[in-house]
Amino acid sequence: MTTYRARTLNAAAVTASLCVLLAACSSGDGTNAESRPSTEGKVTLEFWSWTEGIEAQTKVWNKEHPETQIKFVNAAGDTAYQKLRAAVTSGNAPCLSKMDGMNLAGFAADGLLTDISKTAAQYKTRYTAPAWNAVSPGGTTFGIPMGSSPLFTAYRADLFKKYGIEAPKTWDDLIAAGNKAKQQNKDVKIFNMAGEDPSTLVDLSWQAGAQWYKADGDHWTISFTSPEALKAGDIVQQLVDDGLASNASYSDPGVFKTWDLGKTIAMTTSTWQLPIYDTNFPKSKGKWQLADAPVFDTAQPRTSSNFDTTAVLKGCKYPDRAAQFAAWLSSSKESLTALTDPASKSGLFPAVEDVSPYVDKIIPTEMFNKESDSAAVITTAASRVGDQWQYGPNYAAMYSEMQKQWGKVIKRELTVKDMLTGLQKWTVDDLNSKDIKAVAGS
Repeated sequence: MTTYRARTLNAAAVTASLCVLLAACSSGDGTNAESRPSTEGKVTLEFWSWTEGIEAQTKVWNKEHPETQIKFVNAAGDTAYQKLRAAVTSGNAPCLSKMDGMNLAGFAADGLLTDISKTAAQYKTRYTAPAWNAVSPGGTTFGIPMGSSPLFTAYRADLFKKYGIEAPKTWDDLIAAGNKAKQQNKDVKIFNMAGEDPSTLVDLSWQAGAQWYKADGDHWTISFTSPEALKAGDIVQQLVDDGLASNASYSDPGVFKTWDLGKTIAMTTSTWQLPIYDTNFPKSKGKWQLADAPVFDTAQPRTSSNFDTTAVLKGCKYPDRAAQFAAWLSSSKESLTALTDPASKSGLFPAVEDVSPYVDKIIPTEMFNKESDSAAVITTAASRVGDQWQYGPNYAAMYSEMQKQWGKVIKRELTVKDMLTGLQKWTVDDLNSKDIKAVAGS
């Protein structure tokens, strides 16, 4: 369960040819010194975002870079992506926009973004490989990484001690711990899986080493039923079958109580969520402890992450300036020091290679019991994000389809394996119907 990550996604029609996503990706050695754009003269670039604290940083940039001025537009709202699509279609798109990884892949497939592979190559080594994957679906780069949210575990240390269980190192450990706690208190749950949010299955599949989408030469290989994917599905199925997971909805304001009152005693979580717990867990403050996320293979530990990006829209006349600004915003010490300060309210955690300067200040000191090194847990999580995961051209539409089935899984009306089998066929058929060649993996 990844708390409060429920997503509302739009099933975007994917009409572009596969070559859009499989163009060769340029390479570069990169540097943390600010790179210069290739174009000359004063320009103004429009930038849409809905992250708090970003507008203040654009003002800092504008003072220091009179030749490249940023016009910030607060695009907050549930229809941001629809508005972006309409703006591109009408020829009025901003040059830059905030975008999550899965929507970036869909926009790219629809031909709504600009290929910035050459100009962006110089910034590549500033970021982690998984973060760069998120802006380079199929190998072509369409934006610059902005932020990450690597997963780790938070658990009620006081209740774990009461039930004689330890922080699980593997997912099998978590199942065993859940069953042991349940034997002592039939009402306690080890985990939460909301009926509207299948992100648990996404996270576990990523952590197991699965590749639901893989760019393979001239086609996409779709593998929802690989051994790795089914291994993840089996853990989810055990959580359901053994009654180890609560199903508190993330849309319910009372969702916090399941953890605060000790009805659910563990969660996988991430950096941006920490201030939420500090504010909404009054009864259990100081009783929580952080640990590494459970893994499938202790010899090759992986976790998962969402990624925010800054995408370059179709029609941007100055992609070099756009990339320069986006890289400054998400990798310069000046910008990151401000954005990772809780006072900015951005919730941003960097996607850069070295996150150590930005970890300590994001940890709410009164939330945890100080019996583990919270900073080390978070830093480790950032280094463990699996780099095999790719967002495919219809990922957002697939996720929307998966949401329709997920509630049936939670209600035991559909097995996880059957859902994965159906999703694989749906995804292959949908891609091929859009003239994007796809085949089912073994």
